[in-house]
Amino acid sequence: MSWYIFAQSLRGTISMRNKASLVIVGAGIVGCGIAYFLSNRGWKDIVVLEQGPLFETGGSTTHAPGLVFQINPSRIMSEFAKDTVALYSSLELDGEPCWTPVGSLEVACTHERLNDLHRKTGIGKTWGIKAEIINANSARKLLPFLSENTYGAMWTPSDGIAKAPKACEAMSRTSIKNGVDFRSHTRVTGIDVHHGRVKTVQTNQGPIETNMVLASGGIWGPLLGKMAGVPIPLSPMEHLLAWTGPLPELKGETAEATHPILRHQDEAMYYRQRREGYAIGSYQHKPLLNQSEDILSHDEAPRMPSITAWTPEHFEKALEVTRDILPTLSSATITDKYNGMFSFTPDAFPIMGESPAVKGFWSAQAVWITHAGGVAKTMAEWIDTGYPSMDMREADIARFHPHEVSDSYVRARSSQQYKEVYDIKHPLQQIQEPREIRLTPFNAIQKRLQAVFFESSGWERPQWYESNSKLALPQMPNRSEWQAQEWSPIIGAEHKATRENVALYDLSPFTKLEVSGDGALNYLQFLTTNQLDRPIGKTVYTAMLNERAGIRCDLTITRMANDRFLVLTGGATGPLDMHWLNQNLPANGSVEINDISSSQCCIGIWGPEARNMLQNLASIDLSNNSFPYMTAQRFNIHQIPVLGIRISYVGELGWEIYTATEYGSKLWECLWEVGQNYGIIAAGSGAFESLRLEKGYRLWGTDIHTEYNPLEAGLNFSIKMNKGGFIGKSSLEKIISEGIVQSLSCLVFDNPNDLVMGKEPILHAGERVGYVTSANFGYTTGKSIAYGYLPTNLNKSGQQLEIEYFGQLYRATVSQEPLYDPEMDNLRN
Repeated sequence: MSWYIFAQSLRGTISMRNKASLVIVGAGIVGCGIAYFLSNRGWKDIVVLEQGPLFETGGSTTHAPGLVFQINPSRIMSEFAKDTVALYSSLELDGEPCWTPVGSLEVACTHERLNDLHRKTGIGKTWGIKAEIINANSARKLLPFLSENTYGAMWTPSDGIAKAPKACEAMSRTSIKNGVDFRSHTRVTGIDVHHGRVKTVQTNQGPIETNMVLASGGIWGPLLGKMAGVPIPLSPMEHLLAWTGPLPELKGETAEATHPILRHQDEAMYYRQRREGYAIGSYQHKPLLNQSEDILSHDEAPRMPSITAWTPEHFEKALEVTRDILPTLSSATITDKYNGMFSFTPDAFPIMGESPAVKGFWSAQAVWITHAGGVAKTMAEWIDTGYPSMDMREADIARFHPHEVSDSYVRARSSQQYKEVYDIKHPLQQIQEPREIRLTPFNAIQKRLQAVFFESSGWERPQWYESNSKLALPQMPNRSEWQAQEWSPIIGAEHKATRENVALYDLSPFTKLEVSGDGALNYLQFLTTNQLDRPIGKTVYTAMLNERAGIRCDLTITRMANDRFLVLTGGATGPLDMHWLNQNLPANGSVEINDISSSQCCIGIWGPEARNMLQNLASIDLSNNSFPYMTAQRFNIHQIPVLGIRISYVGELGWEIYTATEYGSKLWECLWEVGQNYGIIAAGSGAFESLRLEKGYRLWGTDIHTEYNPLEAGLNFSIKMNKGGFIGKSSLEKIISEGIVQSLSCLVFDNPNDLVMGKEPILHAGERVGYVTSANFGYTTGKSIAYGYLPTNLNKSGQQLEIEYFGQLYRATVSQEPLYDPEMDNLRN
């Protein structure tokens, strides 16, 4: 009899609570973990519902092999994994540990993979995870079964194996002692929502009244979401896992494992020892998708719901690879084999947080064993305090655009994520399908100009234009194979042409919001750091902060009337920003928000010739006296009514020109025709990025996000502490009083031919002191540039540092910023 069943028998026939502060649906590793962390924070009135038995519930937690590899290009995913290791290491069940610290090997059977492992080792150092590249002989000493057909491996000593069901039970014992009620064989049949808020959870054992439900159902997540009207964009996917019988070489082995866990990513395979045998896991097959609705119930499933029938035709290649990489397993007998289901999302990140559509509906789904402990810890913090300490932009349930939750999109993108799970992925690698979902009115023109499109949140955005291939090139370094991927020297030419003449940029994907009403000014003042009570037509750069003074977003706000404002923010982050705005709307109806993003297009026109060119078309005087920097006016370009905002993200004179979408192609045509006399070009996002970094402008999501405050980010100018109260002000006051300990710094490589891509560790005296947030080559300054947060004592001009890139150390020096036009002459005149 398990401890849980024994404990329940002592309780007799206690009926399930009919009220709870929180109902957690799913007692897998995530649900049990959240209950554990919340109960340790003092939460008691929690009910955990599980449709299957406890604690081998029949979901992904039960059949997963338990491998934990911590290093990931995403910081939050690595932090989740680190917290997971710490959690599992602290747990035991009846004297047995829930964690086996055997370390991991990721082998390289190609020079390309070995090179990439050097990059991954650097990423590990960036996130504080120790790893090293070892040769083939050293790898075989750690794992004697390993073939000689390798070039080496990455060794990560702190990785290992989790016993997830045992961890579930161990955590639940603590939770039950803290007052949490666990209920097995209790199926959720509905979630009642009234006036946009969770009201009741319906079950086959009766209703539970609650204003908060947390869905941690994993592969059943979409079904739980539908009950509340909340889309959960994940797809259950099968992969093949086989367990061998005893191997003569491991005869008598009683320890859970002594060999390191192994990934053979060149062939999409993984392996782990279990006492006398081995597990063979394979992604060496096409995506095998399922629908949550089609998953068999516990009564119907021959074994468990998350396991489906073995498909031997998908394992043939896996056996070939196994014989090559682990020859010892060639004669092994397969004693257990199955197709196991687990969750994939369109972007490979979990789905976490409170739904923007239904208050009180929380999600912690699409989470693998590797990250479950960290996700549970973060979710408990988020629920308990109202906000997480880590920036959750990559995993927040509010991140999805409408098209990204459609079934066809989820299945297509999740399948692609499955195919690429072990691929060497370049940071700028583009998705292939589905494409051309969101097109600006300039798309046909851009195609005629041979635009190379990158995708962002469904938008097709030109990265550069092949039609500019004959433009004069600036001096630039030769790029390595890695640096040259998803890049063209044309980017440098477009950068140069913008600085010297004039260029058009398609800015239509911006999120464009009208905020109006009697309470609009006070509402926006409370949400932002800068003073917005300015004259009509004034544009203000500002930031929205969370309660800890972390930067939720940076944005520009233009006062269009006494009670009406135009709010402009990033296209990709629009759903997150809109969620925050809606969360803080006054209840009295004095503020209205209208999303006009699709009805308005935008062209950025910048360069020293921008005013001369545009004056030929504009119905008003564009001189500096009549149209100053950071102001907005309505006027006509020929017959086209436009709003012009004199602002620039590239550091050159110019305007953002907004008009109704139906006027878009005509607007471009007018600008293009007149611009021929001024050397006009169309330029893409590649030049946009190098121009902004040369100017020192921050990019949200890399240089700034909720883990940084405006003082650290060098955005002091956007804060007006004397304007009245705003979210985050009290935290800012404390930060000002105590002083900052780190600040965003500009580094210039001593050798301009040295280039990095971002997320590389910054070293001082051999110790990591920060990492690169943004990096690029400054085609005007002729300098290779990197930005990163450094301890304040190191952020001084002339400070020598090193940046590690693919295992090599590059010297860099802290420099005054901005490197280009520090006096702002080009912008303000």
